[in-house]
Amino acid sequence: MSFTAHGVPVLLTLFIWWFSTGVILYLDGLPKPTYRWSFLGTSMVALAALVGLVVMRDTTSTAAAYCAFACAIFIWGWQEMAFLMGYITGTRQQPCPAGATESRRFIFATQAIIYHELALIATGLLIVTFTWGATNQVGAQTYFILWAMRLSAKLNLFFGVRNLYEKFLPDHLKHLESYFRKSAMNLLFPVSVTAASAVAAILWYSAIAGSTSAFDITSHTLLATLLTLAVVEHWFLVLPIPAEAMWNWALGARAEKNTVRESDANRSSSNASLARSSTR
Repeated sequence: MSFTAHGVPVLLTLFIWWFSTGVILYLDGLPKPTYRWSFLGTSMVALAALVGLVVMRDTTSTAAAYCAFACAIFIWGWQEMAFLMGYITGTRQQPCPAGATESRRFIFATQAIIYHELALIATGLLIVTFTWGATNQVGAQTYFILWAMRLSAKLNLFFGVRNLYEKFLPDHLKHLESYFRKSAMNLLFPVSVTAASAVAAILWYSAIAGSTSAFDITSHTLLATLLTLAVVEHWFLVLPIPAEAMWNWALGARAEKNTVRESDANRSSSNASLARSSTR
């Protein structure tokens, strides 16, 4: 085990995971008129990333592993922005009705995000199609890990966890909170964490002891680190840890926007009071 072969991929994945999440939260916290420009920019990046996956599909160098991994992250980030900015969400834009049964709550929750789920699957199928039979599968494998673990996180939020991270939701998606459940833990959580941890252990073994080529070592290390971080994110859902503090720098724009909104509301209220007083 060496720093170049294992340490660099680990540190790079940690940085990408932390920084890309922060950038998405920051851009989503800006005023809505900026959304179209942010989304246009990320759409161009996502398209370039898709081209990058095709170009690197049969290249098995260390650089190709990094490139395919980054391309999949960029494409995933575009999907996240499409959802958080409200461009691709679902057919239901209302909170869950009070007293809804568990089955109805699940149906309503699915309706609230169905377009985004279908977009995630369609994009994944597109990546698989473009890289089918290729020797460099890092991009497709990265995307699958992100999709599987995000689906697991959504299900755990639905069934109940301690931390719901409502701060990450913009105002136009606040209705999704009504589909979450506050609970110490749920029966799915240990299954999700155990299964993901087992796969991560296999990837770590392949990265450290089971791989011989530089490409395999790098790709397995990138994938193992990403999956390990996804497991850590799952633990953030149930442990009394303020994990959102890691992205306070990104949430600042949203807090500033809320402050401005409250200030405008207070000013409007004061003006209304003065107007009423002047008419007496």
